[in-house]
Amino acid sequence: MYDIIIIGGGAAGMSAAIYAMRGGMKTLLLEKLSCGGQAINTYEVDNYPGFFDNPSGPALMEAFEKHMKKFGADVRSEAVREIINADGDIKKVKTRRNTYETKTIIIATGATPKKLGVPGEAELAGAGVSYCATCDGAFFKGLDTVVIGGGNTAIEDALYLVGFCEHVYIMNRSKRFRASRKLLDKAQKNPKITVYTDMIAEAFEGQIKLERIIAQNTETGEKGFINASGVIIAIGIEPDNTIAKKCGVALCERGFVKTNTELATNVPGIYAAGDCRVSPLRQIITAAADGAIAATSAVNYVLSR
Repeated sequence: MYDIIIIGGGAAGMSAAIYAMRGGMKTLLLEKLSCGGQAINTYEVDNYPGFFDNPSGPALMEAFEKHMKKFGADVRSEAVREIINADGDIKKVKTRRNTYETKTIIIATGATPKKLGVPGEAELAGAGVSYCATCDGAFFKGLDTVVIGGGNTAIEDALYLVGFCEHVYIMNRSKRFRASRKLLDKAQKNPKITVYTDMIAEAFEGQIKLERIIAQNTETGEKGFINASGVIIAIGIEPDNTIAKKCGVALCERGFVKTNTELATNVPGIYAAGDCRVSPLRQIITAAADGAIAATSAVNYVLSR
């Protein structure tokens, strides 16, 4: 019997484990792969407070893990299959090998950026190919950068990047944008932004870092290229919320977990933290903060029973 079970070992999950253990709770963290989440795919982190030497994502997550284990959290590499009796006083978390009982659960399963799946994308990830302008945009200071996508996030990313990039190109696969008209007008009027429609990226090329993007016009079939040192792929993210959905946790229309200010879900005793929940910003620092809030709420829930 555990007081708190945390599903997911990214920044949110590990932060939650630290706060749960400090709160005196018997805590189990279940991670299907290895701890670290999306951050372990980040080449360099320059916006996490307190680090002047810009640690790599793996190094920062290793520090999180060591900190967590210092408090003695039980960490196991098991993929969660389902939550049984989710709305009961004693909930059961079932993995392929075991079934664990707990009083509360924190869902910290994260989200994954949608990929284009084109040649060079995986090879140059973290070396010019990025999925987060806020995370990596500063690395493209004074350079030409491309944003791929036609939604609000893509246009907002482009407007953010013009603050320090030499020039920003927006590539959208059609003439139709999902972004708001106001945002799009603002981007089109900016002299540092060029908007290309009916264009898709066919490949990313570069020896060590990104050097150019091979593009194709979707109407004419004509091919060309854009010289760029950075590209932000902003075509959306997908939350890993299959477990949450199966146990009755309320999700928004995009599949993210709905929470209140204490990060409680609609199911008593179940909380959510990090990229899997509805949030205006998804960063390592916000995930860590979410973990702290969710764990504190879970501790108070256990103590009040």
